[in-house]
Amino acid sequence: MGAGAQVSGTRLLAALWRKPADTVARAARLIESNVNSPPLYMSDSNDRPSAPAGQERDAPEVAQAASGLPPQRVAADSERQRHRRLVTLPMLIGVLAIAIAAAALFWLDGKRGQQAFRVEAAQRLSSIESSTQASARAQTQLATELRDAQAKVTLLEARLAESQAEQAALEALYRDLAPSRDEIAISEIEQVLLVASQQLQLAGNVSSALTALQLADTKLQRLDRPQFVPLRRALSRDMDRLKAVPYVDIVGMSLKLDQAITAADTLPLAMDERVPAPPPDKAAAPPDDSPWRRLLREVWADARQLIRIEVADRPAAPLVPAQQQYFLRENLKLRLLTARIALLARNDASFEADLVAVDAWLKQYFDLRSKPVQALQSTVRQLQASPMPGATPDLSRSLEALRVLRLSQDRVPPGRGAPAAR
Repeated sequence: MGAGAQVSGTRLLAALWRKPADTVARAARLIESNVNSPPLYMSDSNDRPSAPAGQERDAPEVAQAASGLPPQRVAADSERQRHRRLVTLPMLIGVLAIAIAAAALFWLDGKRGQQAFRVEAAQRLSSIESSTQASARAQTQLATELRDAQAKVTLLEARLAESQAEQAALEALYRDLAPSRDEIAISEIEQVLLVASQQLQLAGNVSSALTALQLADTKLQRLDRPQFVPLRRALSRDMDRLKAVPYVDIVGMSLKLDQAITAADTLPLAMDERVPAPPPDKAAAPPDDSPWRRLLREVWADARQLIRIEVADRPAAPLVPAQQQYFLRENLKLRLLTARIALLARNDASFEADLVAVDAWLKQYFDLRSKPVQALQSTVRQLQASPMPGATPDLSRSLEALRVLRLSQDRVPPGRGAPAAR
């Protein structure tokens, strides 16, 4: 019995070092089972002899009476049972105390390990955080340095572009300040040709354009350069074309139209025509006439003025209301103005149509016996009889030859061109 208890205690200690909590629970269950277990020699309760009333038996007697064994054996069994209880209970209590102590030590060891793990984790986290902050500061510093470098590069590029622009400006200024004689002549001829072309296109001034071409040809003749021969040939052809254009006094015709526009507001209408007064009677009355004859003569003269009969060689004049007379005169001025615009634009059809319409309105609405109307009608007929300028030639050949000459000079390397003017 003692050897089995010792083996059980040894196994309990071995298990206690592995799993302290489970071992403590098992020890508590073992103690509870030993305390509550019944003795081995007890039999069924129906076989127990009942004690007399008022008398209480001892445990050996009760065991002997219940089992029916000899008293010596019952006493020996009781002694062994008591000895087993005395040996097992303290051992279990000791094992339980050892298990509790081991569990406490294990808990303290785990607590200490957790504390050390927490301290180590906190240290590592702090080191990681410090390294992260250091890398962030380094990254920020690198970004700042990169921005500074980019700003410096941008500033250098701007300065480089500025220096290149200044160099180009200086070169252009040098070329402008020290041009060659040929370049100066070509620039002047280009300006003259442009002015002549504008005069032809806008005003149709053939004489001014011809004078400009003659001036350009004179300049080229003075230079006497072989590279200017194609340009002089083109100028000569354009001058021949301009000389073939018939001369038309555009300015004079335009001034006449302006005068007609101004006089349109004062033209008398046909409905306002007045019959001229009859010529006075040349037969003088004799001084010795009687009063009743003089009276008859005066009555006859007044009667002749009341009724007048004349022959009309044109239809009756249309009646124009007062509010419509303004629009009639304005329409007449608009016709004259469009005729002037057509004259400047070299539009023969529109010019002729406007003059025909003006002449028809003068005959229909205005007094043809009035001198202003007759003068305006005569001006319109003169303008209709005047020859209109044809298609105005352009100076495209001369301008094209000048452009080709300038391109050829731009391709010439520096130092091989014409000598500079001194």
